Amino acid sequence: MTPRPYVLHALSPLHAGVGQAAELIDLPIARLKGSGIPFVPGSSIKGVLRDARSASHANQVDAVFGPDMDNANKHAGALVCTDARLLALPVRSFRGTFAFVTCPLLLALAARDLDPPPPIPALTGRTCMAGPDLQVDSMVYLEDLDLPAQAADAAFNEWQKKLAQVFAPTGQVFRRRFAVVDDETMTFLWETATQLDQRVRIAAETRTVAKGALWLEESLPPETLLIGLLLAEPSRKQNHPLSPAEVLDTALPSQGELILQFGGKSTIGRGRCRMVPL
Repeated sequence: MTPRPYVLHALSPLHAGVGQAAELIDLPIARLKGSGIPFVPGSSIKGVLRDARSASHANQVDAVFGPDMDNANKHAGALVCTDARLLALPVRSFRGTFAFVTCPLLLALAARDLDPPPPIPALTGRTCMAGPDLQVDSMVYLEDLDLPAQAADAAFNEWQKKLAQVFAPTGQVFRRRFAVVDDETMTFLWETATQLDQRVRIAAETRTVAKGALWLEESLPPETLLIGLLLAEPSRKQNHPLSPAEVLDTALPSQGELILQFGGKSTIGRGRCRMVPL
């Protein structure tokens, strides 16, 4: 299969949910079972891409994404969409407003989808690698965390340069705010630094909150970065040959970006994202 990694950059709160839960948060986001890492399911990504490309590539949609349900037995689609895992989370910073925070574990998982895989920054203990724009007297202050700053190594600089491409031509916005913390600190952040919104439904008759219509909704905050992978094989549709490269270009062009809506709550502005090939 021919791969094309991409980054999903949230421009508004992103709610890829799992339905209602009997927990403190009524509508939580999707998380990987074993690790708790937030993600957007590949099925959601594939459905959004199919819908977005149906108008501009109507003749190729079935070949790339597969036929509709009534004709599902004719052939499989040529495109595979993996889940998009968390790569970096925006976290408030005492200096620099906020930081794009990641950790060696998330970078190691992302590196498996990249060719060649970049090296992983080597942190020593509970520290933080960050540029000088986030440091105050050799300390980095993120939310309620006070972390000693560690000198950036070559691996940090390589990831900083690579991910800054997502923000081209204003890559300095990212470069000044990139930070790598230890895995345990990042686990705490992806559990506690998500966005929580308390929402209500107003009864039409009384114009007050309807009985039982008060709920807490979780989202990934704007500026969150997730990484995923598109994989392609030759088209299986009869009399409609497409190479893997053509399949990928139909779904996500190798140059430029797509602005798409992912997850739920789209009518209140949730889920607006940039999808950028990496």
